[in-house]
Parts: sequence; C-alpha cells; structure tokens
Amino acid sequence: MKLIANDIYYTGVNDRQKRLFENLWPLPYGVSYNSYLIKGEKTILVDTVDICYSEIFFEKIAEVLNGRPLDYLIINHMEPDHSGSIHLLREKYPDMRIIGNKLTFGMLSGYYDITDGLHEVKDGDTLDTGSHKLRFHTAPMVHWPEVMFTYDETDKILFSADAFGTYGALNGGIIDTEMNTARYWDEMIRYYSNIVGKYGSHVQRALQKLAGMDIRMICSTHGPVWTEERTKAIGIYDRLSRYEGLNGVTLVYGSMYGHAEQMAETIASALADGGVREIAMHNVSVAHASCILRDIFNYKALIVGCPTYSNHIFPEIEALLGKIEIREIKNRLFGCFGTFTWAGTAVKHLAAFGETMKWEIVGNPVEQKQNISTEKQCIELGRAMAQRLR
Repeated sequence: MKLIANDIYYTGVNDRQKRLFENLWPLPYGVSYNSYLIKGEKTILVDTVDICYSEIFFEKIAEVLNGRPLDYLIINHMEPDHSGSIHLLREKYPDMRIIGNKLTFGMLSGYYDITDGLHEVKDGDTLDTGSHKLRFHTAPMVHWPEVMFTYDETDKILFSADAFGTYGALNGGIIDTEMNTARYWDEMIRYYSNIVGKYGSHVQRALQKLAGMDIRMICSTHGPVWTEERTKAIGIYDRLSRYEGLNGVTLVYGSMYGHAEQMAETIASALADGGVREIAMHNVSVAHASCILRDIFNYKALIVGCPTYSNHIFPEIEALLGKIEIREIKNRLFGCFGTFTWAGTAVKHLAAFGETMKWEIVGNPVEQKQNISTEKQCIELGRAMAQRLR
C-alpha cells in the first residue's frame, strides 16, 4: 500500500503471471489491478482486484485500516479482474455498504449473489462523507454498460474505472512522476484498441462529462496514476475515440511463399520515398492481432495484402478483418494488393471489405499472378497513398 494523495492509499496489485489478458491479448509486461482506499471520516474502498490476488489485497487493506471498519465499497466496474474479490471482501467486512448503479447491482447479484447492503446512485449523485465529497458519473460502454466514474470533488481526483488505463505492471512507482512512463503509451493505445475500441462514441460522451471538471489526478484500474501526464492520457483517449489517425501507414500482409511479402516491401519503399515516416509493417502470421489493431487505430492509412486461399483470402488476414469490422474503425484511407496462382479473388474480397467499412479507397488495387512482376503497380500504390497523406 502507498499514500498517493491526502488520506488516499493505493491498494492495488501486480499480475506478472498471466500470459493473456481476457485469454486473448498478450501481456509482455504484465498488468496491474488498481484499487484505492480513502481513509477519511469514513473509509471507502474504490474497486477490488482479481480474486487470484485477494490475499495480498486484503493484507494491504487491513494495514491501511489499522483496525477501523470498512464503511463503503464503490464499484466503478464489474468486470471480474476488478470485482473478483468482492464476495470475500463482504465476508471480511459484513457491514460494508456497496455503492453502485442499477446495472452494477444486477451484475453483482448475477456474479456474486449479493443483493443487500446496497446504496444505489444515479448519474450526478453525490456522497458527502465529511472529509470527502464524491460525485458519480455514469460512463456506459466504456467499456461495459454499468461503468461509472467517481470524482472526489475535495481533492480533484477522478477514479476512472478502465478509462485511461494501460497494460503493464507497475515496477515500483505508482504515480507517473515516480517513473519513466515511455513504455506505457503504446500499451495504452494497444489496450484501448483491443478492449474499448468499438465504443468511440460512448467514450466521447464520457469525455464531455469530464470537460468542465478540475481533474488533478486520474486513478484508473490499470497502469500508472496520472498526475503531470493526465492531459496526455486524456488526449490519447480523445483522439482514438474520434478515430483520428496520425499521419502514417499500417501495412499488413499474409504471405505463403514470399510473393505478397515482396509486394509489401516494394509498397513500403515507395511510401518512404514519398515522405511517409511512420510505417508499421506486420506479417500477420507472426505479429499478434493486438499489435496490428494498435497501429490501425494509431495511423490514418491501412494497406492490406495477401494471397488467394481456397477461392477466398488468406485465413489470418480474414480473421484480422473480422476484428477490425467488430471495432467499427472509421475514417481510414485504404489500399490493397494480392497474389494468386490460378484463380484470383483475394483483391476482390479486400476491396469489398474497404467499401463495407466506408473507407476512402486510395490508388489501384494490385493483383499479381504467380511470379509475374507487379513492381511498377506496387510503387504506384505506395506513391498514391503517400500523396494522399500529404
């Protein structure tokens, strides 16, 4: 546990064991589950942690409380990595009242069979505990329907559930001023694109609620506590939720025998010659989808290529397109290319995907038969994209 503000303690834990977040997304740097305990006139815990770490978590809480009862638990988010310890916590502190909204309590009953000792709040409601005045703001679909933010009007602290969170365990420091935060920014974008990405309009509505607040500290449920860099964290969420890409290209390809890969290399070279400095290239058979999605969210243009496979498209590319479509990514520039031996359909399917997404198609799709050179056409596609970005 660590004091991070006036009588507010960090009681979260690090998970360096889990390989895949949600059994989907790699965690090369681990992940933190953040919880916060306000020790004022009333004791208030904000969110819990994954049940796997409940023993460490309870030790931290007991140390902070130092014999005092736990008066309230605020549930900002019911996903099990944050709510998993609630049932055991209620057993330890049976008189603790649980604060949440109507949707929270439906999930609380369904997951943990807890239906009593509840204090329901609505959007804009407050709780004045004497030393702290807390205001609750619903933030549905950021990224579950029950999500809410808790704003401490006394100390100007926003407890933001998963919003502004990142992958990556906390290596000693808790607050951004105690660490080099460089490695967290790409992980924030990857986290957003994997977990929250579909719900950009909902994130925008949540940000509008925060616009008039004096926020001096952001306490998310994953990653660092943001103080000096809180504006940057909010700015990243604002940009990504508006689907505003940076001036760069994500170039993704699948290749069975190297022909599509060589086409990708030629296109990339033409992009660079055309002045594009941000080019993220991914072999879909090697790169994890979470990293590809991160770059697609981050950059304005996407070029995809692959061979025809069973009269359709390369399976790993098809799987990626499904992930993109689910997230409803908007406002991208799109180009495509493909290869075939006896029946070419990949380019047709890729072009149709770009139209389905309502993206702007840039340049002419390039289709290569066998090993017959399409170098000139690949250069033209790369140049066309570079020119459009300019």
